[in-house]
Amino acid sequence: MKIRLLTALLLLAVIYTNAQTLTSGGKLKPEQAIMDVRHYTISLAVDPVQKTIDGYTTIDVIMAQPTHVLLFDLLDSLKISNILVNGKKEAFTYQNNLITINTTKELPAGKASVKVIYGGKPHVARRPPWDDGFIWSKDSTGHAWMAITSEGTGGKLYFPCKDHPSDEPNEGVDMIITVPNNLVVAGPGLLQNVTKQNNTATYHWKTNYSINNYSIIFNAGDYKVVSRPYKTIDGHIVPIQFYVLNEDASKANRHLDIFERTIHIQEKYFGEYPWVKEKIGIVETPHLGMEHQTMNAYGNKFRYSKLAGQDFDWLMHHEFGHEWWGNKVTAKDWADYWIHEGICTFGDAMPIRDLEGEQAYIKHFQQAALSFGNKIALVIGKDIDEEAAYNGDIYGKGAFFMHTLRYIMGDTLFFPTLKGFVTDPKYTYSNLVTTADVQEYFSKAAGINLKPLFDLYIYSINKLEVHVTAKHGDKYLIQLQNINMALPLDITADGVTKRYTLDQKGITVTSKTMPVIDPDTYYLKKLIVE
Repeated sequence: MKIRLLTALLLLAVIYTNAQTLTSGGKLKPEQAIMDVRHYTISLAVDPVQKTIDGYTTIDVIMAQPTHVLLFDLLDSLKISNILVNGKKEAFTYQNNLITINTTKELPAGKASVKVIYGGKPHVARRPPWDDGFIWSKDSTGHAWMAITSEGTGGKLYFPCKDHPSDEPNEGVDMIITVPNNLVVAGPGLLQNVTKQNNTATYHWKTNYSINNYSIIFNAGDYKVVSRPYKTIDGHIVPIQFYVLNEDASKANRHLDIFERTIHIQEKYFGEYPWVKEKIGIVETPHLGMEHQTMNAYGNKFRYSKLAGQDFDWLMHHEFGHEWWGNKVTAKDWADYWIHEGICTFGDAMPIRDLEGEQAYIKHFQQAALSFGNKIALVIGKDIDEEAAYNGDIYGKGAFFMHTLRYIMGDTLFFPTLKGFVTDPKYTYSNLVTTADVQEYFSKAAGINLKPLFDLYIYSINKLEVHVTAKHGDKYLIQLQNINMALPLDITADGVTKRYTLDQKGITVTSKTMPVIDPDTYYLKKLIVE
């Protein structure tokens, strides 16, 4: 399972990178920097036969200062018929994936409401989920089956928005989606009502929390809802809802049994499920899978691996981990993407540790250490767009960095610190984070300045250099070379492993044979022997 998991994550990264042609984020436009998005209302009629959408999106904002110009992102594969600002029709241009609204009178600072009426054929994904777009498919019974993937491109794929990770709608989203009445719509948050008329069904979904841009999606299909209550680690009752195709409904309860084990493990390490006022949701999709707040896309076709002799779904576990890392804790710049993927991937190793033991966990990371490309630093600057920030190492190397932190801090400090960060109001929900926040938080908990470690492993492609010099009398001088801090290091001499504290001055070890440095591979390192 461990090898398959690692290989699959690398494959996802390579295919995604090659396929992605559109991107989100980057340098925040000045016209958008003064805009705080508070709420989206997305009301669309979906025609799976014509593969079209038609309706409107209302964007509620607070402007920090007066302006004559409003700027929103929307892929220009669609057509806009009208735009109203505070109920008044305004002139606009729509090109290069941007809507520019020039108001007749200066818009004062404060609240404003922008309604964009539009429709057409949205961009179609070529190879979902590794590139973004609408997926128009059918299940084996001939029912229409559609989904959306938008992590790389962002919500502008199909609704006008401020497409930047630094701004989430603090007051949530209302999604009012109309489909043929033989289909069911699965969406984020809570289902408010279903209205059926004239051979159509309209589903109103509402979120009560802020939500990242690419999680504002919906799915539609011949779904049956299989539900059960779940008691969280803090004692709250929240429904698990599986929007499963009717043709696969018989598999749902077994799948939820496996899913519950995943939920327990994630809560153990990261704290209570973040969206207890809503639901724990998964939806069967025609693509492999993707994290979406309270409604994770699942397309692994009930293919399970074995972990400690039990059925386990690695993909479901990983995507669900993003409810904490990516959804609850969200980077304000794609430059810090590794926080989402790396810490979530570290969480993928926790079932191995819990179910197969510490040695299996160590072996997992020993194997992982052999696979990193290490061609690009995990953080390459600021104001980075999603495509530039994305590389395969944000998964594995990011996870390995957390493995290294665990070793340096020790379990009694590391695990409470990890849970503390993801449960601290300062770093969660509407309060977005940076790598500097992670560095400062863990440094304070550890009681040492971890900046040199972050500089080495997060901001560069260097490895820890350990210099070993053979001396007379079976003596070996062992020194750190390229980091200005003292670090714990396991060294095996004459078959006995001891933990030392090493710095650039080094220590001398007596051994009849060459000492083994870091035998369990807690560091990505380069050994220099003289």
